[in-house]
Amino acid sequence: VQLQASGGGLVQPGGSLRLSCVASGNILSINRMGWYRQAPGKQRDLVAELVNGGSTNYADSVKGRFTVSRDNAKNTVYLQMNSLKPEDTAVYLCNARIRSDFTHPPRWPDYWGQGTLVTVSS
Repeated sequence: VQLQASGGGLVQPGGSLRLSCVASGNILSINRMGWYRQAPGKQRDLVAELVNGGSTNYADSVKGRFTVSRDNAKNTVYLQMNSLKPEDTAVYLCNARIRSDFTHPPRWPDYWGQGTLVTVSS
């Protein structure tokens, strides 16, 4: 199983970016997909997640500006980021809990993408 993230780049404050993350490989089911970010010298923090059933969770700092969504048919999670601020600058990593075998009891281990850099600067 692999996660491939894309969509990062340089954007001015107030601008928008859309990140994508595609899961590929032997995938039986996915019960959670989300995004984390890590700025230089800081810990990795949850940005947004979408769990089975459609529930979403957002970091307080991005509520009202970011939207997480998922295309189940494409095993893809998106992060629409609007009204970007310099403090949003970080490497954004996608994460998913994926079942890839028929072991019992079933398990959904965590998988991570390689990260995509978002830089918000004028």
